[in-house]
Amino acid sequence: MIQFPTRPKQYLGPLIIGIISIVAFLFEPMSSEYFVLERTWLAQGHYYQLVTGHFLHTNFIHILFNLLGLLLLWALHGDDYETLSYLAKFVVICIVISICMYIFSPEITWYVGLSGAIHGVFAWGCIRDLENKRSSGWLLIIGLVIKVGNEQLNGAGSFMPELIDANVAVDSHLYGALSGLLVGVISLLKRKFWTLRQR
Repeated sequence: MIQFPTRPKQYLGPLIIGIISIVAFLFEPMSSEYFVLERTWLAQGHYYQLVTGHFLHTNFIHILFNLLGLLLLWALHGDDYETLSYLAKFVVICIVISICMYIFSPEITWYVGLSGAIHGVFAWGCIRDLENKRSSGWLLIIGLVIKVGNEQLNGAGSFMPELIDANVAVDSHLYGALSGLLVGVISLLKRKFWTLRQR
């Protein structure tokens, strides 16, 4: 029997992310006027855009897909979620993605959407699976590598861009996956360090 992670600390993080995204969507186009991640964020000192841009979406289909992604990840890895830790990791992943796009993807002049961060949360969850000795973690990582690698080689295709009325920033998926793996490994090493200190 499938048991969903229904304790508050397990679902509050994704719920908060989802609510912020929905509120931002309801206030469009004003939300995008102020909070979209633009390439000029550094020159204009709009550092908040490193995070806020990830909560915006181009249309209803775009936000629906991303909210479904959050929901699926909660069902898959929610047992490992703790509200403050989840939100902190989510924000760090958003910031790393934004900085990587600024440095390595100059063709991306603006960005919205949770998909990059969702890839990061997924990657972090895979590391937690490995730490918890779940062999499925390796299968999920392999699947993630295949997906992100295919996007880098062949792009996102034409179906999704038509649905969300925008190009899919596949680089954000790559940076998200890498940042999530990094966050996961650092968290793992931190836990092992504290465990050794307490012995």
